[in-house]
Amino acid sequence: MVLLKSKSEVEQMRKAGQIVGQILNELGEMVKPGVSTADLDLFAQLRTKELGAKPAFKGYHGFPGTLCVSVNEEVVHGIPSKKRLLNEGDIIGVDFGVILDGWFGDSAKTFCVGKVSADIEKLVKTTEKSLYLGIEQVKPGNHLFDIGFAIQNFVESHGFSVVREFVGHGIGRSLHEDPQVPNYGSKGKGMVLKPGMVIAIEPMINAGKPEVKVLNDGWTAVTADRKWSAHFEHTIAITEQGYEILTLA
Repeated sequence: MVLLKSKSEVEQMRKAGQIVGQILNELGEMVKPGVSTADLDLFAQLRTKELGAKPAFKGYHGFPGTLCVSVNEEVVHGIPSKKRLLNEGDIIGVDFGVILDGWFGDSAKTFCVGKVSADIEKLVKTTEKSLYLGIEQVKPGNHLFDIGFAIQNFVESHGFSVVREFVGHGIGRSLHEDPQVPNYGSKGKGMVLKPGMVIAIEPMINAGKPEVKVLNDGWTAVTADRKWSAHFEHTIAITEQGYEILTLA
């Protein structure tokens, strides 16, 4: 069941989302060679508390981190570690959420560590652009799969592939609510979008094939062919006029 939010509830979610956006931007400034993924995680945990919120992921189904940090061929749900140091030319996907007064915000960005190869830079930029093309489909009367169609069409035209096993989701007083929001699909299919819906759109795009596998830690998803992957996400409210991105700083 899709839970519609009132304007005052969307306002609460905006406050949570702004904290997510602010901390993600600050994390981006920290991403440099030699920094560990645990360093990023500790910063996010402390900043979240400073800003009066709680980490959304820590303890969620037993997840140990404040951040999901996924480096290079890792697609999503990477566990922060003191042993995982960033190197020049890496990319790191940082997925982050908070709870503020019972409301969730959720967003993700992929950062380049120093200078990356041209092919990897293209992967990251294409993934980010695909998110915004998906967001542009968010307006009353459009269909849910219009979002995934726009993402898939753009990504595949650039020679990349869309992960199928992980999708976007509704969000509100729970981190994951209905509906699921695939990053692929047929135009004109799926439920009709209505004002008051709030969804997280999050394309995960692979340089190679779309298949993924989960490592023995039970969390970290990697590309099956070990080619690199990028991930971007925003929490979006559907308004009478179209959409609002709630996870901007």
